Amino acid sequence: MALIRQIPRSYSRSAVSNNLIKRTYASAGNETVKKTALYDFHVQHGGKMVPFAGYAMPVQYSGMGMLASHIHTRQKASIFDVSHMLQSRVTGKDRHKFFETLVVADLTHLPEGQGTLSVFTNEQGGIIDDTIIMQHKDSLYVVSNAGCAEKDLAHIQKHLAEFQNKGGDVDFNVITDHSLIAIQGPKAAAALQSLINQDLSGFSFMNGKYMEIAGVPCHVARSGYTGEDGFELSVPTGEIVDITNKLLAHPDVELAGLGARDSLRLEAGLCLYGNDLDETTTPIEAGLTWTIPKSRRETGGFLGAETILSQIKNGVSRRRVGLMVEGAPARAGAEILNKEGELIGTVTSGCPSPILKKNIAMGYVQNGLHKKGTELSVKVRNKIQNATVTKLPFVPSNYHK
Repeated sequence: MALIRQIPRSYSRSAVSNNLIKRTYASAGNETVKKTALYDFHVQHGGKMVPFAGYAMPVQYSGMGMLASHIHTRQKASIFDVSHMLQSRVTGKDRHKFFETLVVADLTHLPEGQGTLSVFTNEQGGIIDDTIIMQHKDSLYVVSNAGCAEKDLAHIQKHLAEFQNKGGDVDFNVITDHSLIAIQGPKAAAALQSLINQDLSGFSFMNGKYMEIAGVPCHVARSGYTGEDGFELSVPTGEIVDITNKLLAHPDVELAGLGARDSLRLEAGLCLYGNDLDETTTPIEAGLTWTIPKSRRETGGFLGAETILSQIKNGVSRRRVGLMVEGAPARAGAEILNKEGELIGTVTSGCPSPILKKNIAMGYVQNGLHKKGTELSVKVRNKIQNATVTKLPFVPSNYHK
């Protein structure tokens, strides 16, 4: 049983968005930077530690640069420390009813053992945060972003108190004694299988279950943030170093940091909260309409539903797109122009793609200019460069079905 805190009723550098590094790695300011349980482990293995979302995290390791780490993850497998993420559990007979007021997912009909990507929305339909929710027999297991933890908890606490005051049977608890690592890549299953007695071949993408890893009870989800097959492992903190070492002993496994994680997720067309998603952006604008199932479109009941359901029906004024960029990489904040030189959007993420060996970016453009093949331009250091709208993901995903 997890200890829980209950809420009261070169290319190596250029492969990463420099704007991301400058904006979020330095976000800690004068705040005390927290350490995950793997901090000493990272330092011992040559991790270059930087502040990220309030934590000291490895951006890369001395034995492998960001580019090599990116390629290794695509070809073999890498371990990422994601212990800074917020893990929580929702219990009580009204847990689905309560959480469906906060997110756009249909949790009532989500099969046991299955997970879904969803978003917390505000009253205006904007995205407070994105989250993964796993359905278990007597609870929901929820993982959300470290950088949004404080506002997520305040938001949940506010609505939890209101729900409970009306007689709702629900509790929300933050899991405090488990650390979280992700092992990603085509060899991830083989590495994990060597430590697990259960056959993983029938364990599909976005499924989660409790099982033992090297004899240690853990929560295992077949999910990740790279576009590759992989797993996110919630491990008792006292066992996290040992489990990580056991996985690292596999010949195809290396450690990877935030740098490779960012370029991998961008190639996979996955959003980074704070760059590609924020509270002024709706899931429809962000290309996440698919996270809202038919049942929720019919019933609504989540914050901002009126705005979001209207956008599904009537359309939006801007859309998230992928861009293939000529010339220098277009970083977050770069202007997107039409062929007449008029401002029609902004880049939100961008970097060179180690796999495609081309510069890729995501951003928002005016509706009508979002179709694949549309020729646009981006302004980089006051130079106008050609850009073409490209279907996402940039690199095909390899999830285990």
